[in-house]
Amino acid sequence: MAHFAQIENGVVTQVIVVANEELIFNGAENEIKGIIFCQSLFGGDWVQTSYNGRFRKNFAGIGYTYDSQRDAFIAPQPHPSWVLNEETCQWVTPIPMPTDGKIYVWDEATVSWIEFNEVTL
Repeated sequence: MAHFAQIENGVVTQVIVVANEELIFNGAENEIKGIIFCQSLFGGDWVQTSYNGRFRKNFAGIGYTYDSQRDAFIAPQPHPSWVLNEETCQWVTPIPMPTDGKIYVWDEATVSWIEFNEVTL
């Protein structure tokens, strides 16, 4: 199965599954054929996405941005302090999470990790 994302004004509005046989052209899978298939059903602009990140960096989700310059899907920024990793097109914290085996949550107010406990809730 293949997955395609509909793009409106650079934002993913839906993601659908397309049967592999709809992509076959001259014996091989072809993204353009899949795009034409999606357009025949729904119209609009479509881009193929993949769960394994084989192309376009990340699997598309509704509300994600499709950046045609990077040819990548980018999730919405989770917090204002987080920065985009240009290589992976994923958001990262400005401070790495501690690796001491404890559970931490991000606290945007202090721009730091705080240890998770019942009080954190």
